[in-house]
Amino acid sequence: MKKLMLTCATAALISTGAMAQSTVVTTTTGAGHAAVQIEPEYRTKIRTYVTEHKVRPVQQKIVVGQPVPREVELEAVPADWGPSLTKYRYVYSGERVMLVDPSTRTVVQEID
Repeated sequence: MKKLMLTCATAALISTGAMAQSTVVTTTTGAGHAAVQIEPEYRTKIRTYVTEHKVRPVQQKIVVGQPVPREVELEAVPADWGPSLTKYRYVYSGERVMLVDPSTRTVVQEID
């Protein structure tokens, strides 16, 4: 019986991994901040979007892991950046696009 349960659990894990194809993986770092990993093709799409739409950069220094000042307007993430990113907002700062958690205004990722 134990062998059957172990075999079923292993098969479920393998099939789940094969079916899962996500764009973004969010993990928590030791400091308690979310780290977002973005596929390379989406990074290119994001940089192209910011360039083509002439998004104005903010003047404040924006740092990963730190909150964005209240006076800085957070931009909505377009749907074509990937469905897993739409929960975030972004700021364009010094030629860098920074993903921001809107609930805490904390920068979670720099898109290079």
